[in-house]
Amino acid sequence: MLQTPIAAESAAEATRGGFNAGETILEHVSNSSIDQPLIHLSKVFGIDLSVTKHVLMLWIVAAIVFGFITWAVRKFLRQERPVPDAFMALIEIVVEFVRDDIVQPNVGHKWVRVWTPLVLTLFLFILVANTFGLIPVFDAIGLVDHWVHPASDGFFARVVHGGPTATGNYNVTAALATITFVATIIAGTRAHGFLRHWKNLVPPGLAWPLYIMLIPIEILGMFVRPFALTMRLAANMMGGHIALLAVISFVFIFAELFGGAVAGVGVGMIVSVPLAVGMSALEIIVILVQAYVFTLLTAVFIGMAIHAHH
Repeated sequence: MLQTPIAAESAAEATRGGFNAGETILEHVSNSSIDQPLIHLSKVFGIDLSVTKHVLMLWIVAAIVFGFITWAVRKFLRQERPVPDAFMALIEIVVEFVRDDIVQPNVGHKWVRVWTPLVLTLFLFILVANTFGLIPVFDAIGLVDHWVHPASDGFFARVVHGGPTATGNYNVTAALATITFVATIIAGTRAHGFLRHWKNLVPPGLAWPLYIMLIPIEILGMFVRPFALTMRLAANMMGGHIALLAVISFVFIFAELFGGAVAGVGVGMIVSVPLAVGMSALEIIVILVQAYVFTLLTAVFIGMAIHAHH
């Protein structure tokens, strides 16, 4: 999540006219670079389909996942005597982990082949998206561009301005949670039939007054689950960026407060840099945990729909 190069450059410029930490932080975690989408498109049914920074990052992540997995599998299958290389062995470890430790314990042996591809895709996509936000690719390119073309503007300038994590956007995590929501309904319908799936929301044999209370609660619970998935992933990824940028901002706040760069450099060396390194190390754990938790809960919700009697 280390977006320090371009953040530092922007903050240094802002310091000359008064550094605004909140504005700088929001600018580097916002969806639209420099308050504008990358590509403006017309609205369809009132929905703005313009390409923003997060849309571009989603395309890049999808291309990375699809490209590398397809390349590794095809390379493996073209061999006369298939022997996995290091990358293919890593893929096999991930596949077996998701299948045996996440999907099968929750959906059961009968349905493991049906739902492993979906859960595995979610796991790889979220993991790569989280990791992509950890690497300051856009900021490094933007810093070089600032040195080479200080007054550059336009599409490229907006692309390299800031590098937020796509999974820190609530719209992105809501879309992923919606996939889980739909998959849960499909899983229950395939296992029990359409009508039986909805009857399984509440246990049979209860007094009818209880159903008046239980049915609204269960229906509300159906929407609370994807909402929890949405908030948990987005809040963790967005919070890490904001905390890291806030720590980096100490350098410029103290430089402005004491009227000299020496104070800022001192605070940076003693406080900001060690904290930023520690927080970045913590974020490596967070990106793994959040990908695991999201896919685990997806498997749990699907399993609850399949094994409603449990």
